[in-house]
Amino acid sequence: MPHIMKLTVEISDLLLKQARRLASKEYTTLKALVQEGLRRLIAARSPKPFKLRKVSFKGKGLHPEMADVSWERIRDAIYEGHGA
Repeated sequence: MPHIMKLTVEISDLLLKQARRLASKEYTTLKALVQEGLRRLIAARSPKPFKLRKVSFKGKGLHPEMADVSWERIRDAIYEGHGA
């Protein structure tokens, strides 16, 4: 069970009135509304995990003449004609 802490927060009368009105309209509690707001704010401001985008090229894979050669030979073929 998660640890629960009580907290005192000062907010303006107008904001509190609006929050209570919204909570009542949505048949929820002020506590639930505040928790939802905090969760959304934290999620929106948290850094997104890096996700490698999918990039691929059309083709049928490795050319047959390169099937049984070393990586060094494949690398040399890639750079062939491109200088040192």
